[in-house]
Amino acid sequence: MEFRRLGRSGLSVSAISYGNWITHGSQVEEDQAHACVKAALDAGITTFDTADVYANTAAESVLGRALAGQRRESLEIFTKVFWPTGPKGENDKGLGRKHIMESANASLKRLGTDYIDLYQAHRFDRTVPLEETMLAFADLVRQGKVLYVGVSEWNAEQITRGAAIARELNVPFISNQPQYSALWRIIESQVIPASEREGISQIVWSPIAQGVLTGKYKPGQPVPAGSRATDESGGKNFVARFLREDVLEKVQLLEPVAAEAGLTMAQLAVAWVLQNPNVASAIIGASRPEQVSENVKAAGVKLDEEIMKKIDEALDGVIEYDPRLTITP
Repeated sequence: MEFRRLGRSGLSVSAISYGNWITHGSQVEEDQAHACVKAALDAGITTFDTADVYANTAAESVLGRALAGQRRESLEIFTKVFWPTGPKGENDKGLGRKHIMESANASLKRLGTDYIDLYQAHRFDRTVPLEETMLAFADLVRQGKVLYVGVSEWNAEQITRGAAIARELNVPFISNQPQYSALWRIIESQVIPASEREGISQIVWSPIAQGVLTGKYKPGQPVPAGSRATDESGGKNFVARFLREDVLEKVQLLEPVAAEAGLTMAQLAVAWVLQNPNVASAIIGASRPEQVSENVKAAGVKLDEEIMKKIDEALDGVIEYDPRLTITP
């Protein structure tokens, strides 16, 4: 496993991290979820990412049980706050102080840990003063419940504003978690330059574009039974944007490129995002242990300029670059 520093900090993370969005507590039975976590640990993954909203808090609990008995100091456990959880009352959502403090304490209990390595604002909250949000994070750091602070799907301007307040409060604000893949490059023009200026790394989700970059979705054919495109609990909505015929046809052109590189198409996709020096870790999910074992082989792979060029040529015309597509509520 390759390890990288997260932002301008002393925290190292595994270049491949394991995330349990959609799967744990919903799509995958608990025994299978535990098997996937064990496969991740066996492969050298030390970084685990979840969120309170995943399966309405159940995913955190499953991850906590799956990691029970592991040496806590050898793990980096990340979670997030923002979306509604529990009974979804007025204060069960957003980045107000009350919700942040209560959510952090609840996440600690579900995860079975005394502290969270990285606590992330799952989206930007336009309804709450940013100073209030950052002060709540700062207080969690001072209390020892959170070691580092990050965000997810913030745009460049929001990252810059948050970083300025974090500096005033002496808060270690070190990461952003955006969607990023060879098909979805919207962070490249604005978010990455802003992050580099502020000493922030990317922990990217969906490096395989919800499975599309594996090549399993074929143009002109129905989606495979049991795939994420059939998951009504959330996966179907996210993968839909990539299931256009023109995209699927272009993705098939990557098969000989992956073969030339000696990789599977999934490994090629994960290795591609890791070529970006501002990316500290790529999050992979899994419904089967063998998926973890396969995808983790992308760690440490260096794609040469010719392979990178061929990927661009294969996907030309279907790559999304527009920074305005950053997900905001």
